[in-house]
Amino acid sequence: MNPSDTKTNQLQDFKINIKIKLSALWISVMFCYIYGDFFSLFVPGRIQGLVNGQSGAGPITPWVLLAYAVLLSIPPLMIVLSLVLKPEINRLSHIIFGIFFTIVMLLVVGTSIEKWMIFYCYLGVIEIIITSLIVYYAWLWPKEKSEINKK
Repeated sequence: MNPSDTKTNQLQDFKINIKIKLSALWISVMFCYIYGDFFSLFVPGRIQGLVNGQSGAGPITPWVLLAYAVLLSIPPLMIVLSLVLKPEINRLSHIIFGIFFTIVMLLVVGTSIEKWMIFYCYLGVIEIIITSLIVYYAWLWPKEKSEINKK
């Protein structure tokens, strides 16, 4: 039997471009943010607090809402920027924002430990893992081989 005639049953794997990988990680973290905020509406007293102008971080004002909007506009922008930015600025922005959102979620999880927020802490841990992976993959951004190294 000719070795080239044998069939293998191995599944083919593809190398995923770093830009696509980072974009997918930002998409994943966005879903966790959205689900966490949605599920928090089911916590007893939460909606009444919002109606009374209180967020989990204090009184709601137009400026606080703007600050939340600015903060939460970064991850969706990173989904697109992951695909279109040049490698150097892309890598740097992922490291900076990945570290920033990891720290934010460490603080959020640390201040949310209570019975009704256990789901929020769980999602927060997942978010910390994802944003840490963003930093990790960005830090190890593949380098191009120079003509000298290709020989």
